[in-house]
Amino acid sequence: MNRTLLSPLPVIFATSLLFLSSTLAELEAGFAAVDITPPKWPVTLRGSFNPKPTDAAHDPLHARSFAFRNGEGRAVMTVVDILYISQDKLDAIKAEAAKKSGWKTTEMLVSGTHTHSAPSLDGTSKEPAEVAFRDHAFKGIVESITTAIDRLEPAKMAFGSHEEPSEVYNRRWYLEEGSMPPNPFGKIDKVKMNPPRNLIVKPAGPTDPEVAVIAIRNARNKPMGLFANYALHYVGAVPNRNVSADYFGQFAKLAKYKVGGRNAPDEYVAILSNAASGDINNIDFHGKRPPRAPFEQITQVATKVSDAAWKAVKDADYLSDLPVGIVERRVTLKNRKPDEETIKKSKRILEMTGEELEKEPRLAIHYAMRSLRLNEGPDSTDVAIQAIRIGNQAIVAIPFEVLVEIGLELKEKSPFERTMVVAMANGGFGYLPPPHQHELGGYETWLGTSKMEIQASVILTENLLEMLAELKK
Repeated sequence: MNRTLLSPLPVIFATSLLFLSSTLAELEAGFAAVDITPPKWPVTLRGSFNPKPTDAAHDPLHARSFAFRNGEGRAVMTVVDILYISQDKLDAIKAEAAKKSGWKTTEMLVSGTHTHSAPSLDGTSKEPAEVAFRDHAFKGIVESITTAIDRLEPAKMAFGSHEEPSEVYNRRWYLEEGSMPPNPFGKIDKVKMNPPRNLIVKPAGPTDPEVAVIAIRNARNKPMGLFANYALHYVGAVPNRNVSADYFGQFAKLAKYKVGGRNAPDEYVAILSNAASGDINNIDFHGKRPPRAPFEQITQVATKVSDAAWKAVKDADYLSDLPVGIVERRVTLKNRKPDEETIKKSKRILEMTGEELEKEPRLAIHYAMRSLRLNEGPDSTDVAIQAIRIGNQAIVAIPFEVLVEIGLELKEKSPFERTMVVAMANGGFGYLPPPHQHELGGYETWLGTSKMEIQASVILTENLLEMLAELKK
């Protein structure tokens, strides 16, 4: 058993490596999409510091799954229109799907799109509508996984990518000297998320414009579905704060016909996963868009990304002699803890009156509560990461909001021709910045927003590259 040199804690391996490198059997694939829109109302949207209830859906939420198998190598990848799902909840979902399907939990990848227009699957509210949604979504995700597996049939796949740079912007910025406001802890950061445009100097990181695509047809050349990947946060601005799948749902509608064709079968499923987009959003800080109609910007982004998906595979060759494999590891990371000064200050803030709180930095009370929860929590956490192979295409799964530089590094160093990075996969543990971004500060690095040790991204990247090398053998 190996030990990661960059961490003083041992790495825990729960590894499943399943593919035959010599003799290939018949490549199979199956898809499913299950509606998980809340069956009752009102439900609460928890994608902000001030959650609010809503009593309607602008568009439906889904759990979409893509299962594939070649001989003993098999995996299923599910993308759910939800903010995120905790690792504990997903472990329970996978266990139920494993019981019904006969597949192993380590052969299942489940990620959230990170739409901020969806209720939480991890809430504790006893309100009937909240309980009904959690039960409905749990069953729907299990059904999506098992149905995709049940629908496996002989298939062939094509791989490709195309860039769509016009809708991705790094949201972390250096500001003019002396213009940085204090953070919730009363400190001055070097960069700020979504700052006033008149104060910006330069972005603190890059973007990743790649739209990576796996397109699938059956043995009769009939389109079955696609799995795509793009590094962009939700777009937002959903009318009336309704439930919505954001641009991920619109992509699924449009790509069905753009990639699947005008006569795409009813059972065709297009899936868009969220890549390393922890510091990437849809705000053009240098330009100014014309006013948008409700939901127009979501539709525009989905249109551009689905156009890129079509371009990525329009001339691609479909192959069936593709080895398949998946590796999972549970890696132990240290949890960040507040220092004594932060603990004392956090306790003082929670005792303050409304008038006293007005003198504290914005969000001070929220981060005081988060800091104390971290202080009272465990010292370490085991997080699940995965690497998947389909021929010379790889997919890695990370249970964080991953900053874009980490995704770019994994793509660059991967031994495979193309590599997708699926974020918020198999759990949700907050933001994952690289160490040098921690030095700059900003929302994505704050204690309570980023919960794991500063070297966490280095440790996970090293492990994932080892796993990819293992699959490549």
